[in-house]
Amino acid sequence: MRFLSPGFLFALVTIVIPVLIHLFNFRKFKKVYFSNVRFLKNVDMQTFSKRQLKDRLILASRILGLSFLVLAFARPYIPTASQDNAFQNQVLSVYIDNSFSMEAQNKEGTLLDEAKRRAKEIASAHSLNDKFQILTNDFEGKDQRLLSLEEFQNAIEEIQISPASKNINQIISRQKEVFSKEPNSRKSIYLISDFQKNILGENAIPADSSLAIRLIRIKSNPQPNISIDSIWFNSNIHKPGDLEKVMVRLKNNSEEEALNIPIKLFINKEQKALGSLSIKARSSAIDTLSFSGLKAGWQQARVEITDFPLIFDDQFYFSFKVEQSMPILIINGASENAYLNALFQSDSFFRVTNNLSGNVNYSELDTYSLVILNELPELSAGLSQQLQDYCKRGGTLMIFPDLKADQAGLRNFLQGLNTDLPEQVISKEERVASINLQHPLFEGVFDKNIPKMDLPSVKKYLKFSSLSKTNRKNILELPGNQLFLSEYAVGTGKIYLSAVALNDESSNLPKHAIFVPIMYQSALISIRKQQLFYDLNAETLINLPKIILNPNQTLKLKKESYETIPDLRQNDHLSQIFVEDQIRESGHYQLFKGDRLLAILSFNDAGAESDLSYASNNEINANFGTNKPEMIEPEQASIENMIKTVNQGTSLWKVCLILALLFFAAEILLIRFYNKIQIKPQIN
Repeated sequence: MRFLSPGFLFALVTIVIPVLIHLFNFRKFKKVYFSNVRFLKNVDMQTFSKRQLKDRLILASRILGLSFLVLAFARPYIPTASQDNAFQNQVLSVYIDNSFSMEAQNKEGTLLDEAKRRAKEIASAHSLNDKFQILTNDFEGKDQRLLSLEEFQNAIEEIQISPASKNINQIISRQKEVFSKEPNSRKSIYLISDFQKNILGENAIPADSSLAIRLIRIKSNPQPNISIDSIWFNSNIHKPGDLEKVMVRLKNNSEEEALNIPIKLFINKEQKALGSLSIKARSSAIDTLSFSGLKAGWQQARVEITDFPLIFDDQFYFSFKVEQSMPILIINGASENAYLNALFQSDSFFRVTNNLSGNVNYSELDTYSLVILNELPELSAGLSQQLQDYCKRGGTLMIFPDLKADQAGLRNFLQGLNTDLPEQVISKEERVASINLQHPLFEGVFDKNIPKMDLPSVKKYLKFSSLSKTNRKNILELPGNQLFLSEYAVGTGKIYLSAVALNDESSNLPKHAIFVPIMYQSALISIRKQQLFYDLNAETLINLPKIILNPNQTLKLKKESYETIPDLRQNDHLSQIFVEDQIRESGHYQLFKGDRLLAILSFNDAGAESDLSYASNNEINANFGTNKPEMIEPEQASIENMIKTVNQGTSLWKVCLILALLFFAAEILLIRFYNKIQIKPQIN
């Protein structure tokens, strides 16, 4: 047992007073003369022992009453096993989980409301001289200052639900930062959360004996929750008026089957499709929503479901661009190719530009989704370098060689691009031996495999080396595994390499039925894949096509009245914008370069909060290694006394005060109601 105010123990000397009173009888006696005292003497002898017992009981009551009164002022307490400085001034860091899962309900209302109440009870269990930090998932700069008790309670009232979420490692690391301002104070950490499994960190928290870590779990009522897990299109190609199909995957995060969950699709705030889906417990299901009638330009889309009571994950935002047309650049060696012109000009969606190799505007290369080299006898060093960079930045290049020219220029161009290299021109009639129907160029072209398919024939072709270290994907092959048409990945782009030229002297490919799907599909799938959505608090760098800003220009992200300037970072092949901590709310954000709309970026909550699975105490303890925290799971009653006991030990001053009052009351009762001695004279 220890004392908070041991100076009061000197008052124990006051117990001398009742002892002195007991030893000396300070009352003055009056002499009374009796004619015969024989009977009085007899009474005195019979009652002496009773009077002596009464006096001693009164003395004991006075001594014990005074002793416990002094002890009450000295404030005794029994410290916990690890508590050597229980009443030293403290610095407290209290984390309140304000993630979406804290919108769940229990008997006290939302979990966030109960967490706020518990934080106030923690504050009430401490003294006015203690200092407090309030921390939420937002990790705002204002949270890194210490507050008084009143400021702390006011800050609690301002906490709102946030899309941000952090793990235990990040939280405690942030809390430790504020303790450096008070090195000589006792430090305590409180984490108030429902402790979903996503709060667990990957690494164990290093042990720190100077910190008292206490976790307060807020429990919710069991309740089902359906979330939108993801969306995607069955094709990356979006043309005006075309039929579109979007896939929606829903996830059932509860232990019960969900039946007929309604799904709505909105494009530019107009409902375009409606569906419903049933999902088994703890599983996912996919529905396909079809729509059409879109115009060219950026489309702002969202999918909605109806799922009560948790609605924070019932909307999913995404955006995409419908292209008005697709620009294609054909670089010709001598003259334009009639087959290519006839093919692409038959569809108004394709916008073809024919240029000679010496007239190419290099600054416009990135505006073309597909570049075709048509029988170039040679490639200049400048054009070679620009085409290599174009492919590495995500462009698609298709090469039809000039079989009459020296292949040194083509060989130099392909050198270092991880492709096969040209060796010699072969004049020999052959027929294509195999076709790779699994290649994306033939997706949706053939209903089923045809055992004896009519394939193109060749008269003259370019033989390529078969290097083992290439990343070749065969599309069409000649006998002996010789290349006829193959695909190679280069950077984020690709190269289609043909062994024949597009003329009748080389092969019948331009007149063959397979020529149309090869060229159409190669053009369509060369449209650069769009990122439909990004995750809040997860995506820090967003890759975009190269953005060139003038000296006085800036990028701006806008959503209704909100506006921010993202950090722009450039590299050799693309531009990146950095938006961490700038985007805190899900939805559509427009990216402007001056007054020009560059893109629409859609952000959604990461989705981890939707899974209402909670970590067990053992799983939480595993995150702390050898430094195990104190786990507090309060019931409906206040935890103020519980915190005081944990924080200060067991306080005994109230017990001492009660005992002092009891002993003083005993003294009064002894004096007033102790059995009075009755004198009964005896006559012999």
